[in-house]
Amino acid sequence: MSGDTPPARSVIEQRGLYLDELEVGTVYAHRPGRTLTEADNVLFTTLTMNTQALHLDAAWSAGQPFGQRLVNSMLTLATLVGQSVSQLTQGTIVAQLGLTDVAFPRPLFHGDTLYTETEITGVRPSSSRPGQGIVSMVHTGRNQHGDVVATATRSVLMWSSTSQRAVTR
Repeated sequence: MSGDTPPARSVIEQRGLYLDELEVGTVYAHRPGRTLTEADNVLFTTLTMNTQALHLDAAWSAGQPFGQRLVNSMLTLATLVGQSVSQLTQGTIVAQLGLTDVAFPRPLFHGDTLYTETEITGVRPSSSRPGQGIVSMVHTGRNQHGDVVATATRSVLMWSSTSQRAVTR
């Protein structure tokens, strides 16, 4: 029948979690993992002007303790944080406040896959910014064998769900 109103559609917009949806002690497993390739490593390393031979020179790196080039640790860190975005902070973060206790206990090599988990370690309303609060979290990255390759403690300023200013786009 012409003139009928089409049925209403459901629209779901993916977003992170708001301050009041986060609980201390909860661990989020971010999937899928990310396999870091030689192309990723060389591009990131050259874009950031990091001329470290451990990332760029296969012949020289072959004679070093790991026997091959390493994935740039800053690429590992960026991916570690990036893997958490869609699940935790997409559209719900106001600002990143800081990173501390960054460690790389084992290297990543070309072809390794990084899997990240995030534990929420603190949630509190801001005393100076109504509708916002500070979340502390610890990111842990493991390779495909389960070996810890990176850890970082991170603090972010986030919107609460009751804030009129929260934007989820």
